[in-house]
Amino acid sequence: MPHHKTALRLAAPVAVLALALTACGGSDDTDADAKNPASPEASASPSRAASGGDLGTGESATGKVAEDPGEVTYEVVAQKVEVGTEAEAAEAVADAADAKGKVLATAHVKYTHKGGPALTDGSSVHDGTTVFADGQRGGILIGASEDGPGCEDPYDVDSWKQGESHVFCETYVIPAGATSVEVHWEEEDGEPYVWKFPQK
Repeated sequence: MPHHKTALRLAAPVAVLALALTACGGSDDTDADAKNPASPEASASPSRAASGGDLGTGESATGKVAEDPGEVTYEVVAQKVEVGTEAEAAEAVADAADAKGKVLATAHVKYTHKGGPALTDGSSVHDGTTVFADGQRGGILIGASEDGPGCEDPYDVDSWKQGESHVFCETYVIPAGATSVEVHWEEEDGEPYVWKFPQK
């Protein structure tokens, strides 16, 4: 899977200026269908979901990603989502009007290399991660979180062996006042795993 975010990320030397704000709203059918009400409730102890569906805090998903030099199996868990303020969102985008009524939501996702060849030139595992708010996909803000506390830049990871873990962050612009923020991760052509983070 190509690193489709690289060109956008390298377009500006300052992360705050590297903006790729997509339209907020309009969920895609795959993600909407994945919210399966028949899914079992998440247990309090960490475990792995079998194939897509809702996960609870601390639960991990396992999936395969086509990498160079071969397919890698990852264990994935959304650790937390940090939601900012409207003022922070206005400062982060090139045109403050784009952030009116919106806030930044930064998802911290831990990926563990569980099987397959060692990687020597980056990874595409984070490309399957998106953030939703109240059922609607947010707008991605490229380059806003790679250097944040607890976040690693996926393009700086050029050596990754079995058993090693990395935390990559994705920042999205979502409506202020959203009652639920969700982190989705999916394999290519797979059903999404969904971690829900209720907001106060």
